[in-house]
Order: sequence, then structure tokens, then C-alpha cells
Amino acid sequence: MKRSDRTGATTPQVISQPPATSPSVERTLRGLELAVNRRLDGMLLGDHLGLLPGQGTEKAESREYHVGDDVRRMDWAVTARTTVPHVHDLVADRELETWALVDLTASQEFGTTSIRKRELAIAATAAIGFLTARTGNRMGALALTPTGPQLIPARPGRQGLRTLLRALLSVPEAAHDRPVRRPDHSAATDLAAAVAAMDRPRRRRGLAVVISDFLSTDLGWERPMRALAARHQLLAVEVLDPAELALPSVGLLSVVDAETGAVLEVPTSSRRVRERYSRAAAEHRAQVALTLRRVGAGHLVLRTDSDWLVDIVRYVSAARVTRGAARRPPVGAGA
Repeated sequence: MKRSDRTGATTPQVISQPPATSPSVERTLRGLELAVNRRLDGMLLGDHLGLLPGQGTEKAESREYHVGDDVRRMDWAVTARTTVPHVHDLVADRELETWALVDLTASQEFGTTSIRKRELAIAATAAIGFLTARTGNRMGALALTPTGPQLIPARPGRQGLRTLLRALLSVPEAAHDRPVRRPDHSAATDLAAAVAAMDRPRRRRGLAVVISDFLSTDLGWERPMRALAARHQLLAVEVLDPAELALPSVGLLSVVDAETGAVLEVPTSSRRVRERYSRAAAEHRAQVALTLRRVGAGHLVLRTDSDWLVDIVRYVSAARVTRGAARRPPVGAGA
């Protein structure tokens, strides 16, 4: 039975012990680790800032003070020169804590290519974990599952990351075994409540990652994500399948919402229907991108029909170049 706090939000089940795993889970875990290490190993080595700001000791660039910033990081020299309050960011070194919200609900058990969205979400978690776990940093996760949220405590190092991934890979699937039932719209994933739960109890500043398909037309998650981005470096990973962007022409298609049980008959042979669907899907994706940009989150799009490791490499490389350009002095500045 799910427990609820005083606000009505469901209390996540805490997974304190490593789950017993099957040989298939161990094979998948080894394959993930090998793929990530081969393609991403060495990307974050060298003389440069970490993948993100966080708890550390080395000072980074200065920026204007915003409400909520730690006053102990005031940059008094820049403040005196500009007469505008400034604070300095810190380089994430040995104390970075990463928390990932991983959507493993029924809608993620969909895929029309060689990989499903569920597997892609776990792969993205593994890539982020191996990128940030090199110096003993801690990583935890809040998994949204068909039976309710599950909290995987943050543990340090690669062994802690392997325990986290085993727990995610062991989450049972339910969409294909669920019998036909009356539609229950209250069973849909409440992403807003899950995002709000990521910072309860209040955690120290670090990296927050939200991995979901963001398919709901209700963008109620904007406000909690804005609050999360005010305290943490926020990265949103949007997981998509090509069939969600364009309908194939296969005649009358029965579509079932795996979460709510709603059934809809779609005449895909109609060109007008396919065009309206494609246009609506494109508009929704653009709205999601605009909202994520508005809350100040990084936005990484992963598709089941593309090489997800290449997409992650491109995103990390672009982020490093952008940060490097921000740290360089303006052209023509005096010595």
C-alpha cells in the first residue's frame, strides 16, 4: 500500500538493500557499463571545469547575486568594482551529489525500434552516473514505477552506481500484462509531484536529472522544476520514439493508454489525421523545449532510433565549449 504524507503526496518506498538480480539483469548491466566506458571514457579528463557546478573548493567564474545564493560565496572584489553584488561559483570536485528522477512507468514500455524508451532511460542514467562517479561522487535516484515511486539512496563510487542500476533494471514491467479495464485518468503519471519530491528532504546543491518522455499535455511540472533549478544544476533528458512523432498509415488502429486504460480508434489511413497528429506532436515538443528553457534546465533529447551515446557525447561536448566561452575574457579586454 502506498503511504502519503500530510500534503497528500505519495511517500516513496526506500530501497535500502541491493535487489536480488537475475542473470539477464547482470548481462544488461555489464553491456551498459562496457558501452559507456568505451565511448565516454576520458571525455571529462584534463584541465577544465567539471560537467556542472556543485559542492567544491575551487572558485569558478563570478556572476550576479540572485535571491537564494549562499552569501558565503560573495565575490567582494567584483562587487566593489561593479557596485553590483556578485557571487562566485564552485568547481564540482569530490563532493558532487547527483539525483536522477527516472520515469519507468507504463508509457516508457514502448518502442518501435531495437530499444524501448524504458531501456533508453536507464542507459541515460548509466551514462550520467559514469560521467559523474569518477572521483567518488554520490548518486541516488527516484524511480517512478507502475507500483509507485521508489527511492534509491545515494551511494558513492561506481559500486554504488551499479547497485542503483541493478535496482532500476529490476523494476517489473506491467503495461503488456495489464488486462483491459475501464479508463482511470487518475492513474496517469504525476510528474509534477515527482519533481517536487526530488528535493524532499532538502538536499545539498548538486546535479538534478529528470528523465522522462514529457508526453503529458499538462505542463504542471514547470513550477516544481523551476524551484528545483533554483537550487541545483538541472538537466532534463527527453526520451522519444519516432512513432510518437508521426503516425504510420496502417488503417484503423486501436491505441491504448497503458497508464489510464483509455482506448481510442485512430483512422491512420486518413492523410488529414496523420498531418494533424504530426503537427500536434511537433507543437507539444516545441512547448516542452520552451518550458525547459524557461525554467533554466539543460535539455538533452534522446531517441530510440538514433545512437544515444553519440547524442550524449555531442551534448556534453557542446556544454563544455559553451562554458569555456563563458569563462574567456571578452575580446579587446585589457591585460
